[in-house]
Amino acid sequence: MFRAAARLLAANGHYQGDFVPDAFDKQSAVPHNLRPMSIVAAIRCVVSGNPHWYSPLAEDAIKVLAGRLEVDGEPAWNDEPFWLEIHVANWGDVEGRTTECAVAVLYAAADATAVSL
Repeated sequence: MFRAAARLLAANGHYQGDFVPDAFDKQSAVPHNLRPMSIVAAIRCVVSGNPHWYSPLAEDAIKVLAGRLEVDGEPAWNDEPFWLEIHVANWGDVEGRTTECAVAVLYAAADATAVSL
Protein backbone atom coordinates (compact mmCIF):
# COMPACT_ATOMS: atom_id res chain seq x y z
CA MET A 1 0.00 0.00 0.00
CA PHE A 2 2.84 2.41 0.83
CA ARG A 3 4.49 1.65 -2.51
CA ALA A 4 1.24 2.23 -4.39
CA ALA A 5 0.76 5.55 -2.56
CA ALA A 6 4.35 6.51 -3.45
CA ARG A 7 3.72 5.74 -7.13
CA LEU A 8 0.48 7.75 -7.03
CA LEU A 9 2.29 10.77 -5.56
CA ALA A 10 5.12 10.40 -8.07
CA ALA A 11 2.59 10.45 -10.91
CA ASN A 12 0.24 13.17 -9.60
CA GLY A 13 2.49 15.26 -7.35
CA HIS A 14 2.46 16.04 -3.64
CA TYR A 15 0.01 18.68 -2.47
CA GLN A 16 0.58 20.77 0.62
CA GLY A 17 -2.89 21.33 1.99
CA ASP A 18 -6.09 19.45 2.67
CA PHE A 19 -6.23 16.33 0.52
CA VAL A 20 -6.34 17.80 -3.02
CA PRO A 21 -6.27 21.27 -4.59
CA ASP A 22 -9.70 22.77 -5.28
CA ALA A 23 -11.48 20.08 -3.26
CA PHE A 24 -14.89 21.67 -3.92
CA ASP A 25 -14.34 21.71 -7.70
CA LYS A 26 -14.82 25.45 -8.11
CA GLN A 27 -12.10 25.76 -10.75
CA SER A 28 -11.32 22.24 -11.94
CA ALA A 29 -13.22 19.27 -13.32
CA VAL A 30 -10.26 16.90 -13.05
CA PRO A 31 -11.20 13.87 -10.91
CA HIS A 32 -9.74 14.07 -7.41
CA ASN A 33 -7.78 10.84 -7.84
CA LEU A 34 -5.86 12.44 -10.73
CA ARG A 35 -4.86 15.66 -8.92
CA PRO A 36 -1.81 16.29 -6.76
CA MET A 37 -2.64 15.11 -3.25
CA SER A 38 -1.42 14.96 0.32
CA ILE A 39 0.18 11.81 1.71
CA VAL A 40 -2.97 11.01 3.69
CA ALA A 41 -5.07 11.40 0.54
CA ALA A 42 -2.71 9.18 -1.46
CA ILE A 43 -2.93 6.39 1.11
CA ARG A 44 -6.72 6.62 1.18
CA CYS A 45 -6.90 6.77 -2.60
CA VAL A 46 -4.92 3.58 -3.17
CA VAL A 47 -7.11 1.73 -0.67
CA SER A 48 -10.53 3.01 -1.73
CA GLY A 49 -10.07 4.82 -5.05
CA ASN A 50 -11.07 8.11 -3.43
CA PRO A 51 -8.67 10.42 -1.55
CA HIS A 52 -11.45 11.45 0.86
CA TRP A 53 -12.82 8.06 1.96
CA TYR A 54 -11.90 6.53 5.28
CA SER A 55 -11.19 2.83 5.64
CA PRO A 56 -9.71 0.76 8.46
CA LEU A 57 -6.80 -0.35 6.26
CA ALA A 58 -5.91 3.21 5.27
CA GLU A 59 -6.19 4.41 8.87
CA ASP A 60 -3.85 1.59 10.00
CA ALA A 61 -1.32 2.66 7.35
CA ILE A 62 -1.58 6.30 8.46
CA LYS A 63 -0.95 5.16 12.03
CA VAL A 64 2.19 3.27 10.99
CA LEU A 65 3.44 6.26 9.02
CA ALA A 66 2.69 8.69 11.86
CA GLY A 67 4.85 6.52 14.11
CA ARG A 68 7.79 7.01 11.75
CA LEU A 69 7.55 10.77 11.21
CA GLU A 70 8.56 13.71 13.35
CA VAL A 71 7.26 17.26 12.95
CA ASP A 72 9.54 19.94 14.42
CA GLY A 73 11.46 17.17 16.16
CA GLU A 74 8.32 15.82 17.83
CA PRO A 75 6.68 12.42 17.33
CA ALA A 76 2.93 11.96 17.09
CA TRP A 77 1.60 12.77 20.54
CA ASN A 78 -1.78 11.07 20.39
CA ASP A 79 -2.96 7.64 19.23
CA GLU A 80 -6.38 8.73 17.97
CA PRO A 81 -6.87 8.41 14.19
CA PHE A 82 -7.76 12.07 13.65
CA TRP A 83 -4.60 13.28 15.39
CA LEU A 84 -2.43 10.74 13.57
CA GLU A 85 -3.84 12.03 10.27
CA ILE A 86 -3.08 15.60 11.34
CA HIS A 87 0.48 14.61 12.29
CA VAL A 88 1.15 13.04 8.87
CA ALA A 89 -0.51 16.00 7.13
CA ASN A 90 1.60 18.46 9.14
CA TRP A 91 4.75 16.59 8.14
CA GLY A 92 3.74 16.89 4.49
CA ASP A 93 2.92 20.59 4.90
CA VAL A 94 6.39 21.59 6.12
CA GLU A 95 7.65 24.40 3.89
CA GLY A 96 9.78 23.08 1.06
CA ARG A 97 8.53 19.48 1.35
CA THR A 98 8.84 18.01 -2.12
CA THR A 99 7.11 15.21 -3.95
CA GLU A 100 10.40 13.34 -4.01
CA CYS A 101 10.72 13.57 -0.24
CA ALA A 102 7.16 12.33 0.31
CA VAL A 103 7.70 9.46 -2.12
CA ALA A 104 10.95 8.50 -0.38
CA VAL A 105 9.22 8.40 3.02
CA LEU A 106 6.49 6.15 1.66
CA TYR A 107 9.02 3.78 0.07
CA ALA A 108 11.00 3.70 3.34
CA ALA A 109 7.80 2.86 5.25
CA ALA A 110 7.10 0.07 2.76
CA ASP A 111 10.62 -1.32 3.17
CA ALA A 112 10.45 -1.14 6.97
CA THR A 113 7.04 -2.80 7.03
CA ALA A 114 8.22 -5.61 4.75
CA VAL A 115 11.24 -6.25 6.99
CA SER A 116 9.15 -6.28 10.18
CA LEU A 117 6.73 -8.90 8.81
